[in-house]
Amino acid sequence: MSTHRRNDQKSQVLRRHGALNPHPESVEDVLFRDSEFFDPRDLVQLRYEMLRTVRQDRRPVAETAAKFGCSRPTYYKALGDFDTGGLLGLVPRKRGPRGGHKLTDEILTFIEQRLQEDGSLAAAELAEQVRKRHGVAVHASSIRRALSRREKRGE
Repeated sequence: MSTHRRNDQKSQVLRRHGALNPHPESVEDVLFRDSEFFDPRDLVQLRYEMLRTVRQDRRPVAETAAKFGCSRPTYYKALGDFDTGGLLGLVPRKRGPRGGHKLTDEILTFIEQRLQEDGSLAAAELAEQVRKRHGVAVHASSIRRALSRREKRGE
C-alpha cells in the first residue's frame, strides 16, 4: 500500500475542505492504483483526471466515470464547474444554505431597532419579539451570531 493512504494529516486537510472522497475504494482507474502521486482520496485530483481522460484521451464518459468511482451526472457537474472556474471550480463548495434564511435584512433591522430602544434586551427576548411581530421562529443563538457578523463587518 502506498504511503499517501497512511497520511492522516492529508486526510484531515481534505476532510476539513470537503475534498475527501468518501469512497476511494470505488476508484478503479489504473493511475490511482498503488501510486505515490495519484490519490483516490483527493476529490479535486480525481475529478480533474476524470475530465482529462475524457477530453485528452478521448475515452467514453460512462466508462471513465465508472472507473473513477463517479456517476455520469457527477462527471457533467465537474465538467461544468471546471469550464466555469478552472481548477478552482473543482474544489467542493460548502453545502447547505449560504446565509441566514430566517434572519432577513428586515428582521435584523427590527432587532437592531429594538436594541437601540432597549439595550438590555437578551437574545431570547428578541427571538420572542421576532416571533410575535414577524411570525418567524428564530433561535437566540442565531440572533447573537447574526449581530456579531454585522458588527464585524461594520454594518
